Amino acid sequence: MSKMNGNGASKHDATLARRAPTPGKATILAIGKAFPSQLVPQECLVEGYMRDTKCEDASIKEKLERLCKTTTVKTRYTVMSKEILEKYPELATEGTPTIKQRLEIANPAVVEMALNASIACIDEWGGSVKDITHIVYVSSSEIRLPGGDLYLATQLGLRNDVGRVMLYFLGCYGGVTGLRVAKDIAENNPGSRVLLTTSETTILGFRPPNKARPYDLVGAALFGDGAAAVIIGADPVIGKESPFMELNYAVQQFLPGTQDVIDGRLSEEGINFKLGRDLPQKIEDNIEEFCRKLMSKAGLTEFNDLFWAVHPGGPAILNRLESNLKLNKEKLGCSRRALMDYGNVSSNTIVYVLEYMKEELKREGGEEWGLALAFGPGITFEGILLRGL
Repeated sequence: MSKMNGNGASKHDATLARRAPTPGKATILAIGKAFPSQLVPQECLVEGYMRDTKCEDASIKEKLERLCKTTTVKTRYTVMSKEILEKYPELATEGTPTIKQRLEIANPAVVEMALNASIACIDEWGGSVKDITHIVYVSSSEIRLPGGDLYLATQLGLRNDVGRVMLYFLGCYGGVTGLRVAKDIAENNPGSRVLLTTSETTILGFRPPNKARPYDLVGAALFGDGAAAVIIGADPVIGKESPFMELNYAVQQFLPGTQDVIDGRLSEEGINFKLGRDLPQKIEDNIEEFCRKLMSKAGLTEFNDLFWAVHPGGPAILNRLESNLKLNKEKLGCSRRALMDYGNVSSNTIVYVLEYMKEELKREGGEEWGLALAFGPGITFEGILLRGL
């Protein structure tokens, strides 16, 4: 089902870094990604969604067409398929209890994508699965005990004493949380190599449109499916490992009194999301102070002296951040490119941004310092001060 992608680098490519890693600081050693086989061009989405949900409401179709244009998304991957809807037609029936069916689809799908992304990542890294000491597994798309972390560790052939951490239902900031947790593990366990995996599908939230749930159309126009994987470790082995980015300093904070702005609830019909219209404004009002907290650790003051890896929750958030911080147009280029190519893939998307950023950092005279940022339920801000190597 899944299509694997590394970033095109050979596993034996151990060229000298432009800058030496800071001793003891966690670094990104490799990235991989994977997607379901179904690719959906945005221009085909409206007709397909209206057909699959048997919706004939012209006003809903018109609104979805507008949303598809404003999201800036061009292509997305999805687990949902004609075959799944033929097997589970109740998924497109309003008011039908379908959580059991959704989990029958989602639980194995997210592990399969995570497995393929991890294989691609390990192949690029060039090490052995036996050298992986810890795994951090991030998903808001599966529910079961034991969790996908165990299934992934088993299918990869990891040691049975591998340290496992599950991060469930964090939403869009989960990828940066995963990087922060993996950083802490790597820096506090000398010689460790941490596999971070993120995997998401929109199966839990797929449903026919309803005017009482306007955000369903936003989700249909914006979100996609996929997985990502990262190998993280401190003190990389010269000649064998190729670090390209250092995770220098990390901060998480929430905005008090905003827990209802992003609201997600699991029901017998799947998961329902509501987004407050004031979400972009809440982020805009607090982002500068948050960024300066991270920048202060390296004595940085100018936003345009940094490279930026921002989770592209949607174009409105990127536009507001760019305007508020007076960023040059190209600064959010990698975030906009990831949104265009994959949609918002929740926790995975920051890894896709970092992969595009890897190519940017290769250019001569590239910035040394940057920020990775993501926002999600809480409202929670996650940020990491990055250093290009």
